[in-house]
Amino acid sequence: MLIRNARVWPSRTRQAASNGLEAVPVTDVRITGGRVAECAPGLRAAPGEEDIDADGCALLPGMHDHHIHLRALAAAQASVPVGPPQVRNAEDLRTALRAADAASPKDAWLRCVGYHESVAGLLDRWTLDRLLPHRPVRVQHRTGSLWMVNSLAAARLGLDGCDAAGVERDSDGEPVGRLWRMDRWLADRVPGAPPDLAGVSARAAALGVTGFTEATPDATQRDIVALAQALADGTLVQRVHCMAPFDVPAPCQGVEQKFSLGPVKILLDDDSLPPLAELADHMRQAHAAGRPVAVHCVTRVQLFLTLAALEAAGRLPGDRIEHGAVIPSGAITDLRGITVVTQPHFVAERGEQYATEVPAEELPDLWRLRTLVDGGVAVAAGSDAPFGGADPWHIMRTAIWRPQNLAPGEALAPPQALRLFLGGAGAPATPRLITPGRAADLILLRCPLEEAVSSFSSDVVAATFVGGELVYSREHGSSNARADHF
Repeated sequence: MLIRNARVWPSRTRQAASNGLEAVPVTDVRITGGRVAECAPGLRAAPGEEDIDADGCALLPGMHDHHIHLRALAAAQASVPVGPPQVRNAEDLRTALRAADAASPKDAWLRCVGYHESVAGLLDRWTLDRLLPHRPVRVQHRTGSLWMVNSLAAARLGLDGCDAAGVERDSDGEPVGRLWRMDRWLADRVPGAPPDLAGVSARAAALGVTGFTEATPDATQRDIVALAQALADGTLVQRVHCMAPFDVPAPCQGVEQKFSLGPVKILLDDDSLPPLAELADHMRQAHAAGRPVAVHCVTRVQLFLTLAALEAAGRLPGDRIEHGAVIPSGAITDLRGITVVTQPHFVAERGEQYATEVPAEELPDLWRLRTLVDGGVAVAAGSDAPFGGADPWHIMRTAIWRPQNLAPGEALAPPQALRLFLGGAGAPATPRLITPGRAADLILLRCPLEEAVSSFSSDVVAATFVGGELVYSREHGSSNARADHF
């Protein structure tokens, strides 16, 4: 394939490496064997080579979502949204549940997502019984850490006889219907259709996403094999970098070009924090296996515990902080050498709740961006979908236009926002370049870059390529559309 008259960004030039979006000269890019073979002006198509005229439009490395939960996202697509902005109060919740009930087969489970207590408080089984008693209902909190079920669901799950630590009970020992960190336990017990990973992949391709870092904690060998199979049979067209425990081996299914094991995910919760020595030992084990760690940090105490444990265990290139929701200014220097993979869109998607729930003195520490970059900290972004929006263009837009009441000085310049998703799986904060020898994971826009960043809308994506194969074109949409059709 030959892509002619494209404006490649970012480039090796000093000018393009600055914070500007200065126009770069048009060039031609030849792709052979799934990799970039040549980058130079004046190339001519060889016999039988597909020829695309970019007509001065921008050509970028494909977007990589550095933190996503693929199966949960697929399941969420078929679930009922019951949180802001769609559902804002108890009456909205009642209406949403009853509408979903009327549209669902008799006796089927109702799966609801995105709930926040600003709607109707923290739910329990009896509250849900008053809303919908005759059908098993499970409602996921928007953080992903909590499921809430009604009494019929509790009975079918056998909560009375369940001794799992995540089952919350009242003072009499009766389950209240709140299940903490029990996603896998629930998935093994609740019937449901297989998640539509193909739909997730197709929508991501249309957004220009060519790679995912799967960040679901405690991935098992079964999970790894299922992802590898989805890559092998074409269900997933993107590359997948999968967080997994250090003792889980990579699959042997001939998908080495598109699948890789990523960091060891460490999940922290304030009410069950491990001792410092235990956390440091866990990190040492991961590092001894040649794997960096990715530590879930959404509070100050989690961040400081993680930094102390890394100090004790020693750091490995590739160690990451996931989320970094609250970062005091005094911790910025200590974060140098660690990559922070953050979610700037939460400021927009959850800003209404942050403004009323977060103490005013802590707001400057919330979802930092600019001060991290200026402080020499490596920063990249992930959607955390389905717990946040999955559109990287929306996420970049929110990184540039911060709400005025939520640390607007943390906003990034457009080129900095673009780079949040241009890094590689193993080096999220280092933008990939379109140069000979690199994998041809590319996005062709339908306009120059200066025009694209005026709106940061996904409508600017004309075509997406993974390994030189067209997986999306604006005209046809499907993953098998031929490149010479647009």
